[in-house]
Amino acid sequence: MARTRLTAVERHEQLLRAALTAFTTGGYAGTTTDQVARIAGVSQPYVIRLFGTKQQLFLATVDHAGRRIEERFRRAAAEEPTLASLGAAYDDLLAERELITVLLHGFTASADPAIGPVVRDCFGRIYRTVRELTGADQEEARQFLAMGMLLTCLGAMQVVGPNAVPREPWMTELLDK
Repeated sequence: MARTRLTAVERHEQLLRAALTAFTTGGYAGTTTDQVARIAGVSQPYVIRLFGTKQQLFLATVDHAGRRIEERFRRAAAEEPTLASLGAAYDDLLAERELITVLLHGFTASADPAIGPVVRDCFGRIYRTVRELTGADQEEARQFLAMGMLLTCLGAMQVVGPNAVPREPWMTELLDK
């Protein structure tokens, strides 16, 4: 059987997916480019050739996660430009546990002077996107993002999303509207 070669864009996406998996498991400090390479089925020098350093790979992975959220919000707003529509879209994204968990790792690594500005820019883009797409004022956008962060944390703890643990009373209280 002939093997088809991936395009540069496909290979880049493959490595970002592998990095999502690796960084979700080990965080920034606990993940190596070798682990990413093994998940992707490529050599570690190839990962370095494409991304330069582990830090650049991590930043690209966090940026990828943020852009996926922005893209999903834009699709939702094209159908209905409301906070409720974007909220439903984010509920769908919670099923992609790696996506939200890598963002949490980005937030916790933000004290690093090279990582912090990129992560803050990512979060700021999401905030501005929410306001732009829905016309939400500052307080509405703040409340929306606060609920999103709560859901992100609960998703990372498997309180919501796929393979959610059985609900305890406190979980139900937090999630009931």
